[in-house]
Amino acid sequence: MRMVFGLVLVFGLALAGAAVYMTQNYFKQTQAALNHEREMRAKIGPMVEVYVVNKPKKYGETLTKDDVQLIYWPENALPESIFKDARALQEGEAALFPEDNPEPRFVLRQMEKFEPVLAEKVTQPGETAGLTGQLGKGQGAFAIKVDVASGVSGFVQPGDFVDVYWTGAAGDSDGSTTRLIETSVKVIAVDQKADDGSSGATVARTVTVAAVREQVARLAQAAATGKLALSLVSGADNGNALVEVDSNSLLGITETPVEVVTAAEPDKVCFIKTRKGGELVDSNIPTACTN
Repeated sequence: MRMVFGLVLVFGLALAGAAVYMTQNYFKQTQAALNHEREMRAKIGPMVEVYVVNKPKKYGETLTKDDVQLIYWPENALPESIFKDARALQEGEAALFPEDNPEPRFVLRQMEKFEPVLAEKVTQPGETAGLTGQLGKGQGAFAIKVDVASGVSGFVQPGDFVDVYWTGAAGDSDGSTTRLIETSVKVIAVDQKADDGSSGATVARTVTVAAVREQVARLAQAAATGKLALSLVSGADNGNALVEVDSNSLLGITETPVEVVTAAEPDKVCFIKTRKGGELVDSNIPTACTN
């Protein structure tokens, strides 16, 4: 009996030791997982809820509450114009669906599933998805005639930025001059298409850009007096450096001023005058000139 009791005691102690060992391992693993999660949270930072579309949305479609959902997004990586949850209203930020304006919003740029909703991709409440919805305050739309060469081989798409170059005769110059007249102008439509969701190159006939009234006047004058060409640029760069090239600067030709050489006057030769009768006549004998 004592032997059985001893075996049971030893077996119980072994089980207790194994349980303690397994419990310690479990606590260590849990603590390691908690530490890892804390490190990840420290790297990610605070999270906020933002709106994303829950289905693909095309240009011109209405954006409703059923088309969006809230997901968590790192606060330190938020785009400036992203729409947050309802608590953002307390901070004075714009609401995606304002309660005081029940008018719908429309999609300006194609969005894929779970893509964040940005202010640049939707219209204001009640505003249509036409060209007027893409114009800023004081801006107008100006159409530029292009072809396969001047339109960057058809790769210009709505939403791109282009530099506009003018080629024509400048002043009294006999040759043509090419000058950069506008920088980083935003393209809002290509032909009759204002959506930038498509891919591939299409040969366009007109490219419509957004410009203020002064820019529109310059572009209209440039189109009437010469030829316009577009150059794709990476973004909205407001550089205003003067860029101008003519035939001479292109070929490295410099104009050399013509030096006018005045012919020297011949030395004056005087002769001794002799009187013959009542007249003075020159003789063939040279003498120094007195005047």
